[in-house]
Amino acid sequence: MSDIEGVYEDLEADVSLEEFREAVEAKVEQMGGLADEETAAMLVAHEVGESEVGGIADIEPGMEEAKFVAKVLSIGEKRTFERDGEDEDGQVVNVEVADETGSVRAAFWDDHAEAAIDELEEGQVLRIAGRPKEGFSGVEISVDNVEPDPDTEIDVQVSDTYTVEDLSLGLSNVNLVGLLLDTDSVRTFDRDDGSEGKVSNLVLGDSTGRVRVTLWDEQAALATELETGTTVEVIDGYVKDRDGSLELHVGNRGAVEEIDAEVEYVPENTPIEDVEIDQVVDIAGVIRSADPKRTFDRDDGSEGQVRNIRVQDATDDIRVALWGDKADLDVGPGDEVALGDVEIQDGWQDDLEASAGWQSTITVLESESSGPDAADDDSSGSTDENAGLSAFAGDEDGSQTTDGTGRTDAAESADTASTDAGSDDPDDGEELEFTGVVVQAGSPVVLDDGETTMSVATDADVGLGEEVTARGVVRDGHLEANDVF
Repeated sequence: MSDIEGVYEDLEADVSLEEFREAVEAKVEQMGGLADEETAAMLVAHEVGESEVGGIADIEPGMEEAKFVAKVLSIGEKRTFERDGEDEDGQVVNVEVADETGSVRAAFWDDHAEAAIDELEEGQVLRIAGRPKEGFSGVEISVDNVEPDPDTEIDVQVSDTYTVEDLSLGLSNVNLVGLLLDTDSVRTFDRDDGSEGKVSNLVLGDSTGRVRVTLWDEQAALATELETGTTVEVIDGYVKDRDGSLELHVGNRGAVEEIDAEVEYVPENTPIEDVEIDQVVDIAGVIRSADPKRTFDRDDGSEGQVRNIRVQDATDDIRVALWGDKADLDVGPGDEVALGDVEIQDGWQDDLEASAGWQSTITVLESESSGPDAADDDSSGSTDENAGLSAFAGDEDGSQTTDGTGRTDAAESADTASTDAGSDDPDDGEELEFTGVVVQAGSPVVLDDGETTMSVATDADVGLGEEVTARGVVRDGHLEANDVF
């Protein structure tokens, strides 16, 4: 066995012995006789080992070269461009390739670009060597060498339309159909070159999950034009990472269009009684109470806003803080909502509360309780405290079912709090002292003692969940409080 063959036997790389010999001979010639065959073989083995990657997910921009095997997902159009100081135009074709670990855009230049158009096919497996760099939509490969590899199988879907669970880092030319769950306002920013950019966000869901869609510049205004609850198609998007989560981005080459199609989206909600501090979860239920919006000054001098609501499902209830633009949402007692990606935090009096920030999704769910005759439809007469808590009640496994009554105890409690003071209503003009927990901190304040609710007219500053006593005179079913303590 020769020195070259001995080094090759120890080499754990997908390269033939013939290719290895050629590389060693080239290295000996390059070194000008300063290295014998064995030394040159060891140098080549080191270089080959450094460039071989286990999968696309291992490719990083700082690598001198990456060698890998991948399947062709899509082939872009050939583009020509002028090179500085050269008469001949350059040309490039972007090809999306993937393996089981991820996907990456491979740039085929000049002669390789011609071959990509003439010879490549979607679904074909290639052996690629190229230089990684940071591109607009993530890591890209500038291809140096490429050859077909028909003997290798790669289990990757080749599709024109993706689902949320199909998305992987680096994918481009992505078409995705989803239900529009949430929209955001358009924000402007200054680029390094002095120009002004625009950005906004949507949230889409399908039967496989939910994804945030970031719209740039010309596409940003779509966030104010599209309505939640409609079905849309993202065209020519690309996948990027943000804080450990995948996002689908749409630039000027892409589009988002409303289409006539039905998409099923079923959130996997966590029962409220099971949430724990520092979790980011999805919850759903009926809004039991809602506070007025409050504004505040941030440390940087800007103004922020927040609004608190209390959401109840079949297992428990929790206060939810709606921050920023979400404080402007037109939701109130009786509305059924699904809240995605809310953060569970330590709240008032060691109680847990949920925080809905920019990354959260709030979807108002359609239900029979939203109809004007919904209250008349509830003929069950049930007094069980767990019966019909929500038309979007949570099962033990966190899935959601409709109870069929279209009305909820929590919704009726919130809707009628201004007149309901229990079965034995106090007389008008009667002096009354009432102690209960604050279930609505707005105007009026609503107290609940576990059996009845009392609407209290007061300017006192109270917080949700706080136990207070109100003392005053009953007028038209309300307690006009002189003291709240």
